Amino acid sequence: MASTLLLALVFVIDLIAFALAVAAEQRRSTATVGNNGKESYCVYDEDIATGLGVGSFLFLLLSQILIMVTSRCLCCGKAMRPSGSRAWAVVLFITCWLFFFIAEVCLLAGSVRNAYHTKYKNLLNDPPSCATLRKGVFGAGAAFAFLTAVVSELYYVSYSKANDATVNYGKDTGVRMGNL
Repeated sequence: MASTLLLALVFVIDLIAFALAVAAEQRRSTATVGNNGKESYCVYDEDIATGLGVGSFLFLLLSQILIMVTSRCLCCGKAMRPSGSRAWAVVLFITCWLFFFIAEVCLLAGSVRNAYHTKYKNLLNDPPSCATLRKGVFGAGAAFAFLTAVVSELYYVSYSKANDATVNYGKDTGVRMGNL
């Protein structure tokens, strides 16, 4: 029951992180060149994508912390039973952290780059280069946030199965050497 509630909570948090990353991709800052007669300058629209990207970053971080604290980060706590679930838990643990790291880097770099607005002015008649965030950075963050969500859920299920498994040794666990 408790693990089902945890999985549901983590799923909702991951869904919020994914939605915020998609919204950040759609609301990236754009720039136009303004001219007042003497000089050209960059005019940026409102900067909502940075806040959405940071929000997605924080929700994904919260989700990862919840999963890792609950599973004791795989290495702390009692040893798991030898089984296929343990092998899958180890593989999914590593994959989860890899996807999480890539998603967090994309979201953080996208937020920082989107917040950076050049104040470059050009006194000549050439238009200035108005730097903006490349299309797809927040989208990549959203994709890896989704993959992190899927893999972390699978990791927790495999971890739970490996912890709940019972080892049945039978009556005799030793090697018989009486017939020698």
